[in-house]
Amino acid sequence: MRFTVTYRIRAADLADARARAEAVALEQTVEIPRAVVPKGYVKDEILGRVEEVGTLTEGVFQAKISYSPDSAGDEFSQFLNVVFGNSSIQQGIRVTGVEPGETMLKRFPGPRFGIRGIRARVGRAKGGMIAPVLKPMGQPPGAFAALAAGCVRGGADIIKEDHGLAGQATAPFEARVEAVAKAVARANRDHGRSAIYIPNLSGPADQIEARLRFARDAGAGGAIVMPGLLGFGMVHRIARDAGLDLPVMTHPSFLGPWVLSPDTGMDHGVIFGTLPRLAGADISVFPNVGGRFGFSAAECSQIADACRDPAGPGALTLPSPGGGMSVGRAGDMVRMYGQDVVYLLGGSLLADPPNIHLAVAAMREAVDRAEES
Repeated sequence: MRFTVTYRIRAADLADARARAEAVALEQTVEIPRAVVPKGYVKDEILGRVEEVGTLTEGVFQAKISYSPDSAGDEFSQFLNVVFGNSSIQQGIRVTGVEPGETMLKRFPGPRFGIRGIRARVGRAKGGMIAPVLKPMGQPPGAFAALAAGCVRGGADIIKEDHGLAGQATAPFEARVEAVAKAVARANRDHGRSAIYIPNLSGPADQIEARLRFARDAGAGGAIVMPGLLGFGMVHRIARDAGLDLPVMTHPSFLGPWVLSPDTGMDHGVIFGTLPRLAGADISVFPNVGGRFGFSAAECSQIADACRDPAGPGALTLPSPGGGMSVGRAGDMVRMYGQDVVYLLGGSLLADPPNIHLAVAAMREAVDRAEES
């Protein structure tokens, strides 16, 4: 069964839009003129097919193009290359939807854990989850461990590392992960919690596998992957590894240019919803409305819908909005996102690090109150 990609295309008229769509179908597969496409299997199966072209508004059109699973094989990176490889370099073409189809879903079945699995791990059967962020960089492992313990005490469900924590000399990956994992485990025992700690996966390419195993053995409860830097294929690799048994949280760093222009790139729901979910992300982080990144409410809702659409690929992914979170906004956020969500809490928590448990508890109370009203 072929997979289908929907593109929004700027063109002079419908005929021009169809011509551009035909060019995309060629570019994304055989990358040669149609006149020299080999007959038989290549032309009949591999070549992209323009299934439909229609008008959206004046000068803006929508095209659906289907592709053979054989063109992607079983590599997630090649699947993305077919979805929007060379055509991503052209003006006036934007991906607005990806329908993987039955065959590709068998190859890329989505999250290993999903919403249900994450809820089971953190011990929260219903309601929004709270995820404080360990920051800023430049501190020693002990400082992050103390912050993490305070977050668990306050009622956090997930302790997330900041995406900027890597292999800095002040807190090397192994020393930091070991210290924080131990602190979270101890705090869980002391306070009767089930919080999980998710460190940021980083390092030279030849060290990534070892760091994944180290994090698992140290007691980490997942891995943060920045697909803009490490690739969506890394998400897929971790999600499919039953031996690692680590939930994946994706972070949007380096992906901004994909959504910031309305005429190129991909829709917010595709890059932060459909693709992470298809690759296997259990939690997808994205900039929240009202924060410092300027995403609109409609764009954030599009992401959340793509993460949790029952008709989407595989298990449901948890949307995780970050930025602009506060006790005062809890009610608005609950009304916007519902209960299947992970709220990221960063800078607003760090005014008084020794009493971070009070700030986390206040946010937990505000979310619970809003959900009950």
